[in-house]
Order: sequence, then structure tokens, then C-alpha cells
Amino acid sequence: MSPLISQSTKNGAVEEEAEERSVSEAAALSPKLIYEVIRRDGEEELARSKRSLIWSGIAAGMLISLSVLGEAIFRTHLPDTPYRYLIENLGYSLGFLAVIMGRMQLFTENTITTVLPIMQARTWHALGCMLRLWGIVLCANVIGAFAAASLFVFTPALPPELMPAIEELSRHATGMPASEGFWRAIPAGIIVALIVWMLPQADETAFFLILTFTWLIAAGDFTHIVAGSVEMAVLVLQGQLGISQAVFSFFLPVLTGNIIGGTMIFTLVAWGQVRDDIEKE
Repeated sequence: MSPLISQSTKNGAVEEEAEERSVSEAAALSPKLIYEVIRRDGEEELARSKRSLIWSGIAAGMLISLSVLGEAIFRTHLPDTPYRYLIENLGYSLGFLAVIMGRMQLFTENTITTVLPIMQARTWHALGCMLRLWGIVLCANVIGAFAAASLFVFTPALPPELMPAIEELSRHATGMPASEGFWRAIPAGIIVALIVWMLPQADETAFFLILTFTWLIAAGDFTHIVAGSVEMAVLVLQGQLGISQAVFSFFLPVLTGNIIGGTMIFTLVAWGQVRDDIEKE
């Protein structure tokens, strides 16, 4: 073989290798790889110390109040037009952007992130670790939500013209019947789980991914346990909502619906797509 042909063959091989690498880098992650990214993230969360989980959860509960505050600001200052509802719900995304992009502990994210390692391990110890994390994060989120609501209610931190909109939003979120709150919580759980599923390949579009899908939660009038806990706390602290009604008519139904929604997306989308591949290994 002449040196010219040999060099041409080598160049062709190099170009083909470079092309294959470019295609591989541009291709979307397979379901198995997405599953593995989320599973490892879940294992890291399960291994975190109790103190770390508590403070991260409290921070998430406080910052999710930006969703309520953002909506209230838009509702207060936008003109009363037919399309105001769609615009004001962009404010709902602010808290989720802060919490998710800040890598804080939000309970509804854990309904898929920490479930994936459990499905692979399938031990009572793993299940206990997951329930421990769920309990710690949920309690910390609620504490943070009450802390933010206390700031709204008991201090002059907010301009007084915003409080009527916050109270209006809070009464709407907590005022629906328990069964309706439960059913509306299921789509919210699915949407949050879907965000978790899509984030590993979102890269620079993560901001718009979170913005779009959390806006959908608000625009669809779905119920979310942590953001809703801020609204619940506002009314409880003002004496407009009794503890019993808050717990049994709002908190528990919405919590149950979010869990079902989150684990549903995990079952149908995450585990269902990768089970055969994982169990072959």
C-alpha cells in the first residue's frame, strides 16, 4: 500500500472517529443513563447527615415562599385583564427556580430521586432510609414555610398592598374540598417528577425547563404541598384557618396526591423504561 493511500485511510478513520464522538455527545441521554444519574443523586441524598437535610429543607421551605410572593406582586400590579392570570403565574416559578437550581431539599423532588435507589436495592433498610429522609425533609420544609409566613404576617417586611393578594391566593389554595385538593395534587407531583427526570440532560436550558413546567402547575391550578404550606401557614397564623381544617382538608390530601403523582411518574417513566436493562446486569 502506498504511503498516500495509507495516510488517506488514517485520515478517514480519524474523521469517522471524530464524527462518531460528535454524534455521541449530541445525542440525548438514554433512559438508562438518566436513571443512573438520578439514582446516584438519590444515593447521595440518602447518605447526607440529618443536620444537613434539616437546614437544606428549612431553606427550601423559606425560599419556596418566593412563589407566593411573586404571584402576589404580579396580581397586585398588573392591570385586571383576561390574560393577567397567565402572566401572574410566572411568579409561581420563582420559588422553584431558587430551590431546584440552588440544590436545596424539596420534598416533592424526593418522591422520585430517593425512590430509584430503593427499587434497585429492595431492602427494608433502604426503605427505612428513604422514609427517614422523607420525614426530615417534609418537616423541615414546613418549618421553613411557617418561618416565611411569619415574616409576611408579623413584620412590616412586605409592602401592605401585597398582603390582600397573598391572602386571596392562600384562601384559594386551601379552600377547595379535600378530594379536589388530592386530585389536583397528582398532576403537580407528576410535573415535578418530570422536571427531575429531564434535568440531567437540560444543561443550559434548565432555567427555562423549571420556569415552564412550574408555571404549568400554577396555570393549571394544581396543588403543591410545600408552596401550599406557605399559603396554609399565612392563614393559620392570621387565625383564618383552623389547625384541624389545615391538616385534614388541605395538608394530608395534597401530600398524598403529590406522593402518588411523583411515584407514578417514577413507575411509568423511570423504572418501566430501564427495568429490563438493569435486571440483566
